[in-house]
Amino acid sequence: MTSGSDTVHSNRTNAILGALLGTLLFVQVVRIIDESFSGPEKSHSEAAHKADAKEATAKTEHSAAADAASFNKALASANAERGAGLVKQCQICHNTEEGKGPKIGPDLYNIVDRPVASQPGFNYSAALKAKGGKWTFAELNEWINDPKGYVKGTSMSFAGLKSESKRADLVAYLATLSKNPVPLPK
Repeated sequence: MTSGSDTVHSNRTNAILGALLGTLLFVQVVRIIDESFSGPEKSHSEAAHKADAKEATAKTEHSAAADAASFNKALASANAERGAGLVKQCQICHNTEEGKGPKIGPDLYNIVDRPVASQPGFNYSAALKAKGGKWTFAELNEWINDPKGYVKGTSMSFAGLKSESKRADLVAYLATLSKNPVPLPK
């Protein structure tokens, strides 16, 4: 047998739970109504955002093509001997002679046109492994300019070489480090 206070307590609990469920139901109905009225506006906003993203991608691709053309022009007049002087700062972390293997960083011998993150015996960062592609002249230019900006998450600590002509000299020298050097652009 239940006492009167148990019934009052049970009724109070039911009333609190009913109020809570009613409030949640009300909030859900308001959300559904709000979404039904703001749906087209949101779709328009998303479409505009996608159009902006496509435009930004097109500008980036155009900028990258212009940068590559500019770098190829710099590379055509680059001086590998000056690059040999610049490579000394790289040799703190990288070997440049054939067969010497990695130091803190991978071996740079035969780097031009080599697949990214492919030097045997070196543990590359996940970010560089995921990059893919080859170390073309344009890729090396971007990498040497700003490694952390070019491949977010890389473990390379080099701040970058901002001078395009110095990067061209350095890449021209790196291109000589091969039994079969890749010819520089004309």
